[in-house]
Amino acid sequence: MAFRRPLPPLLLGLLLSLLLSHLLPDLHSTATAATTSIRLGFIRKPSDPDVPVFREAPAFRNGDDCGSDRIHISMTLDSNYLRGTMAAVLSILQHSTCPENLEFHFLYSRFEPDVFSSINSTFPYLNFRAYRFDSSRVRGKISKSIRQALDQPLNYARIYLADLIPAEVKRIIYLDSDLVVVDDIAKLWEVDLENKVLAAPEYCHANFTKYFTDAFWSDTSMAGTFKGRRPCYFNTGVMVVDVDKWRQGRYTSRMEVWMAVQKHKRIYHLGSLPPFLLVMAGDIKGVDHRWNQHGLGGDNLEGKCRSLHPGPISLLHWSGKGKPWLRLDSRKPCIVDHLWAPYDLYRSSTHSLEE
Repeated sequence: MAFRRPLPPLLLGLLLSLLLSHLLPDLHSTATAATTSIRLGFIRKPSDPDVPVFREAPAFRNGDDCGSDRIHISMTLDSNYLRGTMAAVLSILQHSTCPENLEFHFLYSRFEPDVFSSINSTFPYLNFRAYRFDSSRVRGKISKSIRQALDQPLNYARIYLADLIPAEVKRIIYLDSDLVVVDDIAKLWEVDLENKVLAAPEYCHANFTKYFTDAFWSDTSMAGTFKGRRPCYFNTGVMVVDVDKWRQGRYTSRMEVWMAVQKHKRIYHLGSLPPFLLVMAGDIKGVDHRWNQHGLGGDNLEGKCRSLHPGPISLLHWSGKGKPWLRLDSRKPCIVDHLWAPYDLYRSSTHSLEE
């Protein structure tokens, strides 16, 4: 039924409240079933003061040579990192030859209506689904790390990604929210996994031993987990995952085993990263470093400025303590933060979007 004239604002607000009152119980009662997802069709301005207000992004259309093959991208979604997520999505769409072929899979742990309405109003044409990650799955499994942000349950959702997304999704790109893509994401999507479960840039020059405690290395039974492998550090903020092989190999359960060990004997300090390294380091497909220019947020304690690494760049990643939107707002940005600013859709931002 179509209305011949707009509803009065008060009546519209009441209808919206009724809609949410019916949605919320169902959404919160869902478990972690892979088939559970939500799509919200309403658009409104955020009323939660903690949720930023964003400008509407331009529409991005496919090039002439685009087929119908989907590219699946997963990110986490919450109000704390929403500004980063918006910038990341814009950068991906802007540099994609076939933006209408992109399908986003957002993982959330707490339903925040204003967050979803922001996605709808900022990207009216975005093809996305959202899935609830039940925080109770990691309650009791998380150990305190060196930075509070690393201890949030949603930071562990990537370990459970294969359980959350639909079974028909066979491959997915997982991306953190503190990055921007400056190349066509299809190039990363098309990487040959060579029968591996996961692909990511590897950094074999890094001191791998520092990611685990002396208690780990002094225990021969634990240190022996790397026997037969040449383990290298990789950053879990940019990964291409064969979801079918992940499920078949029960990689989530294998990581949970190490999380349980960590609760009894402290063997690492960096949140959800070490379980990935313990299970997969030395057995992944290496990707060109241009796809994760990481560490731009500085170290995990002080967030000091860092410069770009030499070489070509397809993805800029502000991993570490310092986030570009916070440093720009404080008027104490690092030089690299100005590379993030053109993708900032924050309505009150002084940084204008480059058309």
